[in-house]
Amino acid sequence: MPDTSENATSFEVLEAEIAAAYGSLSPRLRQIASFALANPTELALETVATIAARAGVQPSALIRFSKAFGFDGFSEMQRVFRTRLASRAPSYQERLRQGGLEGARKTAAIDSIPDILTHFVDAGLHALDHLRDTVDADRFSQAAERLAASEIIHVCGHRRSYPVAAYLSYAFGHLGLRVHHIDGLGGMGRIQASGMRPGDTLIAVSFAPYAPETLDIVRHAQEVGAGIVAVTDTALSPIAQDASETFLVEDAEVQTFRSLTATMCLAISLVVAVGHILTHRQAAPAETPRSP
Repeated sequence: MPDTSENATSFEVLEAEIAAAYGSLSPRLRQIASFALANPTELALETVATIAARAGVQPSALIRFSKAFGFDGFSEMQRVFRTRLASRAPSYQERLRQGGLEGARKTAAIDSIPDILTHFVDAGLHALDHLRDTVDADRFSQAAERLAASEIIHVCGHRRSYPVAAYLSYAFGHLGLRVHHIDGLGGMGRIQASGMRPGDTLIAVSFAPYAPETLDIVRHAQEVGAGIVAVTDTALSPIAQDASETFLVEDAEVQTFRSLTATMCLAISLVVAVGHILTHRQAAPAETPRSP
């Protein structure tokens, strides 16, 4: 059980405490932790009974979970999640009021073929709003600076994440950077990553259920001391635990089909940010040597 003498006062602090204590929690409390960090909006808006049913636990387990992190009860912990939601941009809160909780996460049933595009566009807008409201500006800048200063940028993403990794490799290459796409073709992922060194940075992209090929490359990056920029879904993601910078992306979903709208937006933004840094470095005047 976590050693928590005081309750967290912000979602970011609580998220970090849950992630740090996750391995020491009981299986039931780990189940709640995973659900809470993957569905923070539901934790903010729904009743104890509804949350418990969706998480697959008894309501009493939610109370035990809250007390494990220093809260007197579930209602006190729920205020942290509500404060997080209240701090969002007005546009996102307006979408919640208009469409309800399910409307912010998944679109309604598809009634006709033309509806498909509309639903994906609407879901993508929700995902982009969420991305804008949750990405920390300082963390974004730090990641861009890290990538711009890297000797080699290694990129890894498999299965659904593969298109993101492929784009990042292509775009960073066009900036004139040394970039290495670890695609694992023929099961050669570890061999492809064997040249990774301190001073390099790995961008790892993975979402539940987390491709084991990506997890293996992340472990290798940790072993050799390379920087890691993780793009994933929750703070409990195995690629987030030891990353230098982590970006949590909640992407659009329509009837179990998940798009990459927000993830690709983040990827493009990182590329442009790195390009901006490099351009300013090249434009900076060189220091004039001092006369003896």
